[in-house]
Amino acid sequence: MAIILLIETATQCCSVAIAQDGALLYKKELNEQNVHAGLITLFIDEVINNSIADYAKIDAVAVSRGPGSYTGLRIGVSTAKGLCYALDKPLIAVDTLQAMAYGFKAQYKIEDDKIRLCPMIDARRMEVYCALYDVKGILVLPTEAKIIDEYSFSNKLNEHKIYFFGDGASKCGNALSAQSNAIIVDNFINSAEDMCALAYQKFIANQFENVAYFEPFYLKEFIVLSKS
Repeated sequence: MAIILLIETATQCCSVAIAQDGALLYKKELNEQNVHAGLITLFIDEVINNSIADYAKIDAVAVSRGPGSYTGLRIGVSTAKGLCYALDKPLIAVDTLQAMAYGFKAQYKIEDDKIRLCPMIDARRMEVYCALYDVKGILVLPTEAKIIDEYSFSNKLNEHKIYFFGDGASKCGNALSAQSNAIIVDNFINSAEDMCALAYQKFIANQFENVAYFEPFYLKEFIVLSKS
């Protein structure tokens, strides 16, 4: 039996869950901007107290590794690492976009193997962090920071219907609307629940991170713009 605490802070949604053998026991989340720092530890306490009641029963801590918000990822990873040190538990890192693809497939019950899934995270202006997966969760196009225009994914859209979802998808609707196989879903929210199966797979395979040296996958460097 494996009990895993899951932390998702890659986007504006602050989400914490706990799962046993890949099945959700309890979750707490809030989809609002700039709440991670103030709520993350409160949410962790709530999911623990309403499920296993004892931090010592946790077998591992899983965290969404990115790409995503620099600040959100930093808060989530530092919290996860602190728990791993305090509890002497292993750290599991789950790719954010892959977890989104798994969660979307489960939520919308997509089984057609001709369909492709494109999770998108807002990276400002018309740029998104994205990747392309088939319905089995296999990577078709690698993760990248991509500027979206009317020609984006045109080769793949000629062959497949593609669902675009995540907090970066809605702003791409106009650019992609001319392509009939592009389906924009603008109400999908990142959740720690989407990490359950992937984190459990990694636990079983002993795929753990070095707690001391692990860093989030930012994809792009964080740049501070000065006012002038």
